[in-house]
Amino acid sequence: MSAAYATFALAPATRAGAVLADGGYQVHRDFVDFVVDGRPLLFRLADLDAVSPLASDVPPAIFTAQVRALLLEAEPPLPDGRFVLYGCPECADLACGAVTAVIERDGDDYVWRDFAWQTGEHADLERDGYHGMGPFRFHGPGYRAALAALAGDAGGPPAPRRVLLVGARVAVLARLAAALRGIGVGADITQDAAAVPAEELSGYGAVLFGHAVGEAERTAVRRAFERAGVEVACVDGLAPIVPLLVAQIEHALDRSPLPRRRLTALAAAGTAADLEVASPCRVRVTAYRLGRLHRTRAHEVFDGILEPGRHRVPLDAGAVRGRSFVVARTSGSVLVEPVTRGNSGRP
Repeated sequence: MSAAYATFALAPATRAGAVLADGGYQVHRDFVDFVVDGRPLLFRLADLDAVSPLASDVPPAIFTAQVRALLLEAEPPLPDGRFVLYGCPECADLACGAVTAVIERDGDDYVWRDFAWQTGEHADLERDGYHGMGPFRFHGPGYRAALAALAGDAGGPPAPRRVLLVGARVAVLARLAAALRGIGVGADITQDAAAVPAEELSGYGAVLFGHAVGEAERTAVRRAFERAGVEVACVDGLAPIVPLLVAQIEHALDRSPLPRRRLTALAAAGTAADLEVASPCRVRVTAYRLGRLHRTRAHEVFDGILEPGRHRVPLDAGAVRGRSFVVARTSGSVLVEPVTRGNSGRP
């Protein structure tokens, strides 16, 4: 076992929610990720849609129990001293698959080793092990301090943020609010944020303005949040297309620094979209437009694994006819851009 030390830290992370093309939902999850040697551990797992057990929507007692387990103050949940590091974001059922590892003490150090993909009671390291990953040795004091601070921070990570929807098209906002709630993001509709108490405004992470909202109304809403001392992301709705607006909101709710995002740039022009990814990951690209009678038209233009770097994705001319938009997403990052006419430019 290597005697070299790795650094250990914790950082907020998001599994972005979505309204899927078939009408289904992908749940939004806020969680705390493990950062090893300055890089999210999840990024070492190329095509994995998963969250850690340190999620914001678990009860405080269970959250604290998860922290105690990582500190080896509780029994491992799986045989052979194995702990779940990442699980299914929809149901957390082991049968869906989970990334597990042995966590043990070696003197004052903590060691994570024998990483594996596990779907049953026991892991098959030869078949399902993440060979070449770890072991990681962490200095005990720093490891314990990071987890103890998390446990002492009001019993866990911040509660999921809500979204305030401001606009005149109540029917569109109602559908959007229902979609957001369907993916696990709270949403409220108003036309006058000045009447909302400051303590309630503090629960919002983003405000979405509809097209019909004038500048005076937008300014009044921003000032209401400023008076309450609340930093909020303001989103200008691009079009009355619910999946598109959901993607815009998911992007606004992502406060993680750019170096800790997988999807870092997107541009769309003519019949091509250019995007940039920071680590190997699955990327899905969808084009949206309003057809006749203002019906939403969605076209899946790409779904595959991309290596780090810049990539060009062709866009079908029919999919981006007229006023159209492109959404690119990984499991944790979402970017939205309108399609401009003319030649495509690199991001």
